[in-house]
Amino acid sequence: MTRKSRRLILIAACGAVLALALGLILSAMSGSIVFFRSPADVAAQGVAPGTRFRLGGLVKDGSVKRGPDQNVEFAVTDTNATVPVQYRGLLPDLFREGQGIVAEGTLDVGGVFRADTVLAKHDENYMPREVADALKAQGRWQEGGSKEASKDASKAAPKDGAKPETADATLGQRSER
Repeated sequence: MTRKSRRLILIAACGAVLALALGLILSAMSGSIVFFRSPADVAAQGVAPGTRFRLGGLVKDGSVKRGPDQNVEFAVTDTNATVPVQYRGLLPDLFREGQGIVAEGTLDVGGVFRADTVLAKHDENYMPREVADALKAQGRWQEGGSKEASKDASKAAPKDGAKPETADATLGQRSER
């Protein structure tokens, strides 16, 4: 056996081991991959009960019902379809009606989404890209900040015409600019 053929066999064996390792990693991760769906996708695709996925949209106005032992029922909508959600636990501080959320869990046989995680957007301008795309496609997306953000900005603006105080990151202290 020549030196060149031994090298080719070694490279082929390493490639086979690498392909096997990659295949094992991907098969192990397939159970933990969670897909995002909007309520319209859930209604149109007929998601099988017990399938784990992320549901994103807006909390429907008037749908939040709080029960004993931190049980909460609400509905998530994207204006085309609505999915009822049941969750047990503490909700994020920013959770409220009309707010964009992403809930992770499974759909039961009755069509109720049983969430084990609920995430609310963290400020007026943030929304997961998938939720924003779904809302844009339906004409419900509003560019820019909310009315509350503009109210907060007007309260923070100085009334006497002075320059606002800002934090100087290089010095770690407050200075006027």
